[in-house]
Amino acid sequence: MALRHFGAAAAFALTIGMTASPALAVTEIQWWHAMTGANNDVIVKLASDFNVSQTDYKVVPTYKGNYPDTMNAGIAAFRAGNAPHIMQVFEVGTATMMAATGAVKPVYKLMADAGEKFDPKNYLSAITGYYSTSKGEMLSFPFNSSSTVMWVNLDELKKANVEIPKTWPEVFAAAKKLHDNGHATCGFSNSWVTWVNLEQLSAWHNVPLSTKANGLDGFDTVLTFNGPLQVKHLEKLVELQKDKTYDYAGRTNTGEGRFTSGECPLYLTSSAFFGNVKAQAKFNFTAVPMPYYPDVKDAPQNSIIGGASLWVMGGKSADEYKGVAKFLSFLSDTDRQVYIHKASGYLPITKAAYEKAKAEGFYKDQPYLETPLLELTNKEPTENSRGLRLGNMVQLRDVWSEEIEQALAGKKTAKQALDAAVERGNTMLRQFEKTAVK
Repeated sequence: MALRHFGAAAAFALTIGMTASPALAVTEIQWWHAMTGANNDVIVKLASDFNVSQTDYKVVPTYKGNYPDTMNAGIAAFRAGNAPHIMQVFEVGTATMMAATGAVKPVYKLMADAGEKFDPKNYLSAITGYYSTSKGEMLSFPFNSSSTVMWVNLDELKKANVEIPKTWPEVFAAAKKLHDNGHATCGFSNSWVTWVNLEQLSAWHNVPLSTKANGLDGFDTVLTFNGPLQVKHLEKLVELQKDKTYDYAGRTNTGEGRFTSGECPLYLTSSAFFGNVKAQAKFNFTAVPMPYYPDVKDAPQNSIIGGASLWVMGGKSADEYKGVAKFLSFLSDTDRQVYIHKASGYLPITKAAYEKAKAEGFYKDQPYLETPLLELTNKEPTENSRGLRLGNMVQLRDVWSEEIEQALAGKKTAKQALDAAVERGNTMLRQFEKTAVK
């Protein structure tokens, strides 16, 4: 609730400030977002820089709470006839936004209508694939993208004489050794339990999470993540949970402090954790690619993204859309993408920005910031690794987490838990399909 109050207060203060300004012949572009702290500063700077770069448009950024709050506020505002022009929506809200018929203006249409130069091939396909149709048409504009990496406490591994593990069997062996050498409460752990142990695990091994390219090719997708790979992985976590070689750290990222405190020396979570690690860790650290099972053919494949994209809302004038299109072109500029990457730790979205960061030697001293990019570009995405587009994804993840927790607590076998997660999830997908398909 406090977040909502803060968002409303900020918007009100902004409105008062603008009213006091002299009237200018500029078209305002409202941008609702969910960024706080240093990342909010980046958003404010981007808007300010655009505003001083030309005189026709003024982008006004407004914080609207966390990701679900921002998406819900935008959809409610559209229904009330006063939606923002641009809304930041987390990646798992993609199917919901697509299903909001008439509420959005696809980015590829926006750029064509406004006459802005726009080539989807200039963007990293592992990022844009998540937000594009099967024909490669970009529906929303990638903004802050991240991926899953494994954060490593180098000092603790050195003390225990443990090499950085690359495969899952090596992680299990390393965690056992760390557990027996001072880390009795946690050899390794992870945040975002379903993202790491179902969604990314499946993509990284080129195994489907669901049919129809994980929902990207149709809302009539059927979940399939109760296969041999996923069951074997959960069985191992259940086994290692018994003596805390693995220790569950919750559904979201609230357990990340267990890595920065030194408790868990191996920790899988988002690459966007970088800012907190840099600020809080009192030890040498790095981030390495997700582990893989070496007996799975052609693994590893490529990772999928987390983060959010910018959706353009429907019902605006041609002039307003022209301003939005110019702003998206502004954000795509190579130097600007390099700035966003360096300032926030999020990934550059264009190939040119990635190449420039490399050419500048940016990753020489901070190789861990390239890790998620190496994962995303490891191989050309397949139907199993382009991304996910499942309706009601927030609720689905809660159901999947519930079942995983049942297995970790010894109340169900890994197979029973994943079978139930699939069955319950498919029921929810059929309900979503009824409302989404007109």
